[in-house]
Amino acid sequence: MNSNTPEARVAIVTGGSRGIGRAIALALAQQGWNVCISYLSNAAAAEETAALVKQAGARALTVKADVASRADTRRLFAETQKSFGRLDALVNNAGIVGGQQSIFDVQEDHLHSVFDANVLGSFYCAAEAATAMSNQKGGQGGSIVNISSAASRTGGMPLEAHYAASKGAIDSLTLALAKELAPHGIRVNAVRPGLIDTEIHEAHGGQATLTKLAPTVPMGRVGRADEVAQVVAFLCGPLSSYMDGALVDVSGGR
Repeated sequence: MNSNTPEARVAIVTGGSRGIGRAIALALAQQGWNVCISYLSNAAAAEETAALVKQAGARALTVKADVASRADTRRLFAETQKSFGRLDALVNNAGIVGGQQSIFDVQEDHLHSVFDANVLGSFYCAAEAATAMSNQKGGQGGSIVNISSAASRTGGMPLEAHYAASKGAIDSLTLALAKELAPHGIRVNAVRPGLIDTEIHEAHGGQATLTKLAPTVPMGRVGRADEVAQVVAFLCGPLSSYMDGALVDVSGGR
């Protein structure tokens, strides 16, 4: 599909400026999607992602928005609608690890920051996406893909119970919304990346941790962001038309 036609599909990728989010935006663009990239603070990185999307032949929009803010999420979706006139997919990718914290030293503001970004942000964006997708052109529907984590089923890295718990909430949110939104033609699925080579691991040791843990993966290596992105793009598009409420592991067997 030509991304410059009014019929071109449109996706919002939250936290799309770097890492897995950037890879998702690019994968969608390569398949003919126009992409809105939201970011929290790194405008330069977001513009770099937008440039890659445009190089792939698609249109790109960048919007500074904190997904943990209801007002910001409303503005994000309003600006997307203004620029593209439609919405066909939401990828709830924005999230944080929040560093390491022992259960013996729980800090309220720390927990709130993680759950506000990872869980409330996904709720807010899903609500806006559902409204847009159910209202447009008689309710043609669309797709929501939540980025969870293998930590939701393994417990994650040491001292990161807060992160694992937030991703467990994303799994439950996916299953609940899949049932609620199916009658509106909106499919909801989740991708659970495992050990992927991105900057998020700076929270617990960076490359040294990845190197140490790589042998624990049955495939014998860490994954790449583009390997996650291709699965997300599949779930956004029509080839996954009978998938709803799926929790898809991209973890090398770990």
